[in-house]
Amino acid sequence: MLLDSASLWYRAFYGMPDSLLAPDGTPVNAIRGYLDMSARLISTYKPNRLVACIEGDWRPSWRVELFPDYKANRLDDEGAEEEPDLLAPQIPILMDVLDAFGIAIVGIDDYEADDVMASFAEREIGPTRIVTGDRDMFQVIDDKKDVKIVYLAKGISAHDLVDTAWVSKKYEIPGDRYALFAIFRGDPSDGLPGVKGIGEKGAALICNHFANVDEVIQGALDGHDALSANLIKKILEGREYLKIAPTLVQCARDVSLPHIDLNLPKKPEDLSAIYALQKQYGLGASIDRMIAALGW
Repeated sequence: MLLDSASLWYRAFYGMPDSLLAPDGTPVNAIRGYLDMSARLISTYKPNRLVACIEGDWRPSWRVELFPDYKANRLDDEGAEEEPDLLAPQIPILMDVLDAFGIAIVGIDDYEADDVMASFAEREIGPTRIVTGDRDMFQVIDDKKDVKIVYLAKGISAHDLVDTAWVSKKYEIPGDRYALFAIFRGDPSDGLPGVKGIGEKGAALICNHFANVDEVIQGALDGHDALSANLIKKILEGREYLKIAPTLVQCARDVSLPHIDLNLPKKPEDLSAIYALQKQYGLGASIDRMIAALGW
């Protein structure tokens, strides 16, 4: 099980009351929510390997060089990622808690958590469950290797387990062509424009007739029957963007990952470090739930 940590802690931060405080007044709603969700997911899916994946860089230099506007919509005045003031101080504490539990935490310099998760899904023997609220990860689904997305858009209680059939039904495209769909449709949340004038319907039509960008461009040049004159015009006008879009939109699957123990941590002889953090930050039942989920 791969946890998209930023996705989880943002969801926790906005889903849990900010009145949850440590004894010293530090907000802990994101920490408690992250632990509660993780405990529930571990109990539900019973993984034998678990990785908390984090951003090595939320705007990798190689993506920004290709496309300077990549995620520029999320920059603050100082050029850093906009982050709620009450969330930022919770992240280092959460990392300490996960470390105390012995849960593997992996982030790779100049790569996003998506790239790390996609590379683990590529490298490791399945089945693999990727926990995220980000539909970008639909491109990594692989029925043969049993890679599915635990998709949290509707919350933890009503989450979807996404496979190619789910994608196919939702977007009316072949389920293994989500990346191609995203390239043409775009994603405003990441500052990705897609191909100008081609929305969800046009992107779906393209995906139903072509398997990759090169095929689409060739189809436009050849005047393929499935493409209207208007759609051909938009595809050809978008060629410059389409040169870089696959690298921008597709997850890197060849990230050099550390060879570390990914097994669910076994109960340590001494839980005092965990109980000390529980007391110091007022984490209460959230720590107890995590201990129970791990079978300690």
